[in-house]
Amino acid sequence: MNIKVLWSVLPATALLILVILLFYNPKINSTETRKADTAAKAVKSESAKMNDKVEKSDQEWRELLTPEQYRITRQCGTEPAFTGKYYKTKEPGTYICVACGAELFESDTKYESGSGWPSFYAPADSAHIKEVTDTSYGMNRTEVKCSRCGAHLGHVFEDGPQPTGLRYCINSGSLNFIPADSTEDSAEADKKTE
Repeated sequence: MNIKVLWSVLPATALLILVILLFYNPKINSTETRKADTAAKAVKSESAKMNDKVEKSDQEWRELLTPEQYRITRQCGTEPAFTGKYYKTKEPGTYICVACGAELFESDTKYESGSGWPSFYAPADSAHIKEVTDTSYGMNRTEVKCSRCGAHLGHVFEDGPQPTGLRYCINSGSLNFIPADSTEDSAEADKKTE
């Protein structure tokens, strides 16, 4: 290709890239954003009693969750290390199941494990977690699931800090985070409506 042709194409290419960068925002009107908003609203509106098992059809899960949340929670996927939304979160609060709203982990049990995923040394309540043997990929691991809806959360390993010695290595895509101040506000609002 000669230099004159390259210089004649370059301004048009640069303009096209600029237009794409300026006007393409995947969060604006994206299906994923709408699904995430719908999922968050559904989680808030559903009762989070652990006795109430949540069962949905595959289609209902697809409609409720974003494609990434669905891949992680319903197909036992994982997000790339060091990329999860809650990997570096240090704010006080509660981590709930993205699919059903069950309380899974408290921020005071979260620690930096160096693994690349949010890590906790204990669940909020052991009844909210179900552990299952996972022999996929030729490894022997313990998978962690939400006991209310069966969502895949991640895995638990016996190399964590005291007092438990456990490391719950959890995908951010399987969680929603409720900051402590909004949890208290919600509790106060609940008391006022009783």
